[in-house]
Amino acid sequence: MLKVAVLVGNPKPKSRTLRVATTVVEKLLAEGTYELSVIDLADHSAELFRWPSETMNELNELVATSNLVIVASPTYKATYTGLLKSFLDRYPHNGLRGVTAIPVMTGADATHSMGVDVNLRPLLVELGASVPTRGVYFIASQMDQLDALIEGWAEDNAGVLHLLQPLVDGVLARHPEKAGVFA
Repeated sequence: MLKVAVLVGNPKPKSRTLRVATTVVEKLLAEGTYELSVIDLADHSAELFRWPSETMNELNELVATSNLVIVASPTYKATYTGLLKSFLDRYPHNGLRGVTAIPVMTGADATHSMGVDVNLRPLLVELGASVPTRGVYFIASQMDQLDALIEGWAEDNAGVLHLLQPLVDGVLARHPEKAGVFA
């Protein structure tokens, strides 16, 4: 069973950004094939700058040991929030190695739609995550079309993800000791 985490950096708890991120999981993966953990950083803001913090260590570990992580943020000043950045800054170099990530950003209009792939994607890659698909940029005024728009994104990107299986098979044929990495 896949371990999936949704990591949301919206300062507002239970935000529309959270809803978009969980919808990405629902539209991309078949029900019953994954275990979902949701980290709404708004619920942990008091702990974010505590060093050491057992709570933050546990949350960082949960994300780093997931197979798939949906990393979501509203657009603030043309990029992701400081809340999300502060959480991700807790990782060492390659701290997300072995994790597949999908960046998601929400915004008021399409003005900053490139931000998801220009700003958030490189941060995730820098941390060692694999980011095989285009990011999701969702315009908040389209919440009434959420399911259809995310379903369209999932259909467009499922083909890219499907292409990864032969790659995994080839790696395992050459390096069978890595089988646990893909489990």
